[in-house]
Amino acid sequence: MVRYGITSRKVFGISAPILRTMAKEIGENHALALRLWSTGYLEARILAALIDDPGAVTRKQMERWVADFDNWAVCDACCGNLFDRTPFAWEKAVAWSCRKEEFVKRAGFALMAWLAVHDKKAEDKLFLKFLTVIRREATDERNFVRKAVNWALRQIGKRSSFLNRHALKTARGIQKIDSASSRWIATDALRELTTNSVQLRLKKKDSRRAALR
Repeated sequence: MVRYGITSRKVFGISAPILRTMAKEIGENHALALRLWSTGYLEARILAALIDDPGAVTRKQMERWVADFDNWAVCDACCGNLFDRTPFAWEKAVAWSCRKEEFVKRAGFALMAWLAVHDKKAEDKLFLKFLTVIRREATDERNFVRKAVNWALRQIGKRSSFLNRHALKTARGIQKIDSASSRWIATDALRELTTNSVQLRLKKKDSRRAALR
């Protein structure tokens, strides 16, 4: 875990597949999720995110939990398994993106990435605001932040042809910023978003959408 940058003061050493199996056996349980989180153990917190009821999660709970993030694993697990399904996901993505704390800020961009993947009903135009935020924060040199910024940019750019064009425009703008972080974020995103495989998949998605109209 340390090798992959997953650090925490309290760790059992339980693998993700085992935690997911446990979550399926337990089912949705908000009260238990809160108790698990309070233990402070990494795996207990990841399990809490897997079993919590997004409808029962409040803004205050999200703020309490995000303040406890001390590594990317629990951050991404909470954002991708729970927070992105709450009614507050969109507002928190923007609010957290300008916070100073490394993993709170990462959470903002992790939410953007997960929303691009999971929120199938959201209109593509809603993601344009995220691209503006991504450009604004692309100069953050902290590893876990810049990787999340890059992740959000790539996922948004893979959602549709419309967003791909806007993401590419954003990446090219970021590339011109005099910052090592910005250049890495942009170069990596441009490399993936312009590949034949991505472009072909987006064209197929466009064709399926047109057929359903």
